Amino acid sequence: MRYTFLHAPAAAIVTALLVASCGGGGSSSDVRVGSPPEPDLGVASPKSFLMFPNPQVQADGTLQTLSQGYADAYYRAIDPQNQRDTFAKYKATNGFDTGTGEQITVVFGDRRDLGYGRRMNVRRNPDGTLAFYVENYLIQAGPDYAYSPNNLDAAIIRDTQFFIGINAIEFTPGPNGGPAFPKFYNYDPRTGARRTQVDLDGRGDKAMPGPCISCHGGRGDALTPPDSTGLPRFNLVQNGASLTRGDVQAHLHPFEADVFDFSTTRPGFARTEQEAAIKKINTWILCSYPIATPSQFPEDACRRAAINSEWQGTEADLIKAAYGGDGLPNATFNDTYVPQSWLVNGQSTLYRNVIAPSCRTCHAMRGTAAQSDIDFTSYEKFKGYADRIKAHVIDRNNMPLAKIVFDAFWSSDKPQQIATFLQDQGYTVRDAKGAVLQPGRPIADPGPDRATATGATKLSATNSLYATTYAWSIVSGPNGATPATGATLSDPAAAQPTFTTTTT
Repeated sequence: MRYTFLHAPAAAIVTALLVASCGGGGSSSDVRVGSPPEPDLGVASPKSFLMFPNPQVQADGTLQTLSQGYADAYYRAIDPQNQRDTFAKYKATNGFDTGTGEQITVVFGDRRDLGYGRRMNVRRNPDGTLAFYVENYLIQAGPDYAYSPNNLDAAIIRDTQFFIGINAIEFTPGPNGGPAFPKFYNYDPRTGARRTQVDLDGRGDKAMPGPCISCHGGRGDALTPPDSTGLPRFNLVQNGASLTRGDVQAHLHPFEADVFDFSTTRPGFARTEQEAAIKKINTWILCSYPIATPSQFPEDACRRAAINSEWQGTEADLIKAAYGGDGLPNATFNDTYVPQSWLVNGQSTLYRNVIAPSCRTCHAMRGTAAQSDIDFTSYEKFKGYADRIKAHVIDRNNMPLAKIVFDAFWSSDKPQQIATFLQDQGYTVRDAKGAVLQPGRPIADPGPDRATATGATKLSATNSLYATTYAWSIVSGPNGATPATGATLSDPAAAQPTFTTTTT
């Protein structure tokens, strides 16, 4: 038998839901409110930029991936002897300034992602391992910071009053050897001590390595139960090549010189003066990517063969295209790359205007050989995620995942282009006046349709968004009969009322 009732969070939404002993169905309608607020998970945590959308909520309501225990477990896994617990030890371990091999420094403004002026130091050792550390400079701190060319100038002159931190990445084997993988560190600019909690965007501390791996392709897996020492362990990812705890399947980003800011007044720091160094760094980064099929081109000789279950080196296509294709014939990075599938589907504008600046940096680092749809390297893959794109961008507003990228997205025509794409897939994403629905409006989510047995069933609207009050009511009974009989709804103003039916 079937009953229909209405549920409305925040009084602004009315959602029809059918609940019955034999089946049900539902739909929703949305309204538009104001400008999008910052995303917030609604738990005791910082704002959710640079955080995984599916964190593990602990019994006390806090998030495991933000906890000190999470960071401690990570560094026990990748640096059990504390050989890198200070910046001085990190540099010595990786041969900076003293070892053989090759070392490069470039200085640029990170105007797209984190907003810092960055003095980047990169080292390739004779065994092919890589190490990076970057001095970050920021003049306007706080939650409303944005990129400024002054940050670049501070990095060029190494102005200590605006020196806010040191990020570091190694591409080296784990403690027990095996294939190399990226490892992430952050160091205090004054003491050189390793930081386990970092604030990269003025939104509060988050535990390492989460703020790094959320965009480097890593996984935010839960910790495993305590081992014989009584401490929890970092998860072991079974589809990776290293089979090492702490290998979160993250990868190294290419240096996309087209989106960096360079000095136009200080000798030695113009883009043209640093282009050769940037290309060399990108060839080293290319070496860190596994390769799915053998290649006769010299830039691929350093790449190990990919195993069937891992990421297949997706971002190599961008690096090669930016330098003119196989053989990397061009000296200057020039990103005109559009994957073939986007071209043949007539979607190159959507790719260039939206995917490349707002999505690609993080998504291209993700996926496995068995399931690579999340990398968005084809239009078909992107289209297959349409429901999640609507949920994360238009409804939940936790994508794009970095604050500066988020602000740039919403202050441009990109939402209009995404809305057109979603409308073509059959989704309602504009209001009656044609304006794109913005995050922050209340959205009713009474859960999936379900069949229930006779008696009491607990309903739930806790997945509703931006809701502070709730209103449930039964509007029809079996075969659409009104008023409904044979059923009651307890506490209709609660998020989780009880529906009871005596009808069989």
